[in-house]
Amino acid sequence: MTANWLRLAVQPSAPELRDAVSAALFAAGAQGLHEDGALLVTHLEPGTDPAPYVEAVRAVDGAMTYTTSDVPPVDWTATMRERITAHTLGALTVAPPWLAEGTDPRTTIIIEPEMAFGTGEHGTTRGVVRLMQAVIREGDVVADLGAGSAVLAIAAAKLGARRVAAIEMDPDAIPNAEENVLRNHVAGRVTVIEGDAAVLLPLVAPVRVVLANIISSVLLELLPRIARALTEDGVAILSGILFEERAKMLAALEAGGWRVLAEDAEDEWWSVAIARSAA
Repeated sequence: MTANWLRLAVQPSAPELRDAVSAALFAAGAQGLHEDGALLVTHLEPGTDPAPYVEAVRAVDGAMTYTTSDVPPVDWTATMRERITAHTLGALTVAPPWLAEGTDPRTTIIIEPEMAFGTGEHGTTRGVVRLMQAVIREGDVVADLGAGSAVLAIAAAKLGARRVAAIEMDPDAIPNAEENVLRNHVAGRVTVIEGDAAVLLPLVAPVRVVLANIISSVLLELLPRIARALTEDGVAILSGILFEERAKMLAALEAGGWRVLAEDAEDEWWSVAIARSAA
């Protein structure tokens, strides 16, 4: 029998510890993280011992609580087909292959739903797609950090970007991203790169646009690197931020020498386009 994946759900003892708990999970080796109400949830591969993850979190939040549970095997494709819909976001549409027939390939981003994040079903993805349409210029060089399915990288190419680096550290997401790039006929402009965005971003710089749909604690760590990677007229679009974190993020952006160009909010999620403040 195939062993089940393990679901590790951590509840921080206080809201202000969420970022520290998230950072601890990633530092311990978590490849992905999502929020389920007050819980921070990651999935561990079969056979993985959750103890190092628990201890890493306990080191920053001694009063946290957690649960583990097996994740039974599911037919992922069948489940997704029942849930995925097409989303028209300004001039662009994000759709799965079975809903893309008859659409304009120039403005449709076709994403095969697999385990990689980014099908258009999440408010953070939609927020970035909406904001980027006023940002991307013909001929731009773009870096998409935490690219997942490469949906944002593909959107940038369809909006006229000349070269896009889709950087993703999860090796399981890479095949899906590469297939989506081919499916959307943008392989000549979008390159999927496996690795850590903090390490790789300086290597693909300078870029005029950075797209980063990542949890807020990681965004804060990346901001100085993003600033150094951008051209003088560069713009960054950040997402993965809870609306309740907006004030904290705005304060961090102001302190870091950024100015807000535009904002987008959907449900509990907040996205923002930013540029460096004039000296």
